[in-house]
Amino acid sequence: MNINQEQWQEQIDAARIAYTRAYAPYSQFHVGAAALTRKGHVVSGCNVENASYGLTVCAERNCIAQAVIQGERNIQSVVVYTEQELLTPPCGACRQVIVEFLPQDGEVMSTNHLGESKIWTVSELLPNAFTPKSLLEIE
Repeated sequence: MNINQEQWQEQIDAARIAYTRAYAPYSQFHVGAAALTRKGHVVSGCNVENASYGLTVCAERNCIAQAVIQGERNIQSVVVYTEQELLTPPCGACRQVIVEFLPQDGEVMSTNHLGESKIWTVSELLPNAFTPKSLLEIE
């Protein structure tokens, strides 16, 4: 992908702001995320926990859902921001949603408050993924 430094920084800034809005009273594990759409828009989301833990929604899925709500289904990249010393990649459920909306060479960055970052391609995060192409076509 051809994401320039300015686009990465815009996503990092949006993810950092989203991080401050996270609702994580149970885990205290705040996460912000931002997606860059093919049209060049940045859409953010944060994790939202629930007392019924299984209903918690991660920041990555929330930002992708926001993109879809805004009519954008083609995403170039996603940034995940935490204030953990260990960089935090997306969980398995988020990886599956990411593979639905990003190309295999789409990029996912994990970054933190220390300015550290790591970038993976979608295919590195979820090799041999189950994708829409995996479904049988019924005529």
